[in-house]
Amino acid sequence: MGNGSGTGPARRASDRGRYGRLTRERVLAAALELVDREGLSALSMRRLGAELGVEAMALYRYASSKDALLDGLVEALYLELEEQLATGPDGGTDWRAGLHRIARATYDVCLAHPQAVPLLATRLLAVPLARRPAAVLRDHERVLALLRQAGFDEATASAVFRAFTAWVLGYVSVELRPMVDNPDETDPAFRLGLHRLSAKELPTLRETAAALAERGGPEGLAAGLDALLDSFKSGPASAASG
Repeated sequence: MGNGSGTGPARRASDRGRYGRLTRERVLAAALELVDREGLSALSMRRLGAELGVEAMALYRYASSKDALLDGLVEALYLELEEQLATGPDGGTDWRAGLHRIARATYDVCLAHPQAVPLLATRLLAVPLARRPAAVLRDHERVLALLRQAGFDEATASAVFRAFTAWVLGYVSVELRPMVDNPDETDPAFRLGLHRLSAKELPTLRETAAALAERGGPEGLAAGLDALLDSFKSGPASAASG
């Protein structure tokens, strides 16, 4: 019999929404869709609950805090990366081909979800290695195992891992930096807002801005990765003997 005095146990918020009973995957997918559509600033427990047709309190069974929800978005990106790698062509046993395959899949996922990409820096800077989402740790394992199986010693594999990760995430961040000042302008110079850049103090930047506004694309990603990996071109055997 219910307690009308309000002193009994708090009512458990239902997790059955407009799409049926919630799951962690459904919550994270809805959060990612919301961020894709309206940006990170739109994400809150209350807003996500409204999207799913449940009370905000019901979401805390799937993400214990706003930070946990943000970590879940990082997890969702890496799960999508895993899906791409599982369905795409096998890179074989060549370590360089394997790294190129992972880099391209990461690039594709990030460009599909540009609003969520900043979390790959902010959340991974805030979360210790051992507490990162399992999908993130599997990505680290994937890259390091590829290098170790190729014959790189532990120190060199770590160096390649750091260089590879920095290049891929750095390249994506540059690709996604906003360059357009006024999208309604048809004149390229005014569209980019070049009139806001001092021709006297920033002549080179102003001259180069139009080229910087063009994305390098997957070709630029691959070319830069090759240039980076060339510094390890001596290969695992030489690295081990050196």
